[in-house]
Amino acid sequence: MKLRLGINIDHVATLRNARGGDNPSPIRAALIAREAGADGITAHLREDRRHIKDHDIEQLKNEVPLPLNLEMAATGEMLNIALRIKPHAVCLVPEKRAELTTEGGLNVLAIEKDLTPYIKKLQDNGSRVSLFIDPDIAQINAAKNTGAKVVELHTGTYAHNPSEDNCGLIKKAAKHAADLGLEVHAGHGLNYKNVAAIAAIPEIVELNIGHFLIGEAVFVGLKEVIAQMRKIMDNSRK
Repeated sequence: MKLRLGINIDHVATLRNARGGDNPSPIRAALIAREAGADGITAHLREDRRHIKDHDIEQLKNEVPLPLNLEMAATGEMLNIALRIKPHAVCLVPEKRAELTTEGGLNVLAIEKDLTPYIKKLQDNGSRVSLFIDPDIAQINAAKNTGAKVVELHTGTYAHNPSEDNCGLIKKAAKHAADLGLEVHAGHGLNYKNVAAIAAIPEIVELNIGHFLIGEAVFVGLKEVIAQMRKIMDNSRK
């Protein structure tokens, strides 16, 4: 099975917002990502709107012919937006106002009962729902209990220290999730140097990568960096 690549375009919006105006355009970035071989677009609509804005989500859904994966916190406000926009997928993530980036996985164990009806509303509205969680067996079991069909394994710990042990935790978690019938995605902190081992895990069907690619694109161009990431992933899969 081909390993899908989702491109997170949040930090194109970060650059735009630093000065205001319309440039650089997240929509243009998404269209370039499509040309370069991306399989989907990910965008995180944060409660404080620090990068992606509401109108970006509208445009991504309406103007970019790729599946849209809307990352969001499990709040009432975000639920209403997702029900109206109807993205292809919704990825529920933890969110703290002071954090620079998502610092870990969602604690599904603590909020399983609240998540279950929340997820059902999204699924009944036509969106695939994934839960962004740490590679932890108990969290995977809880995710299964909510009715979600997908888990995205947080690779941040591995990315900071790509040891065999940390990679092994992700392999074990991916196999357990797949054995439960869950679709397995992964992402956070992945780059050219550490992605190969994760891409080689057969149970993982999608990687979502953003910050590294947007940063590297400053030097060589977005199309080129996505094509290079695609090449590394495909070679690892072989």
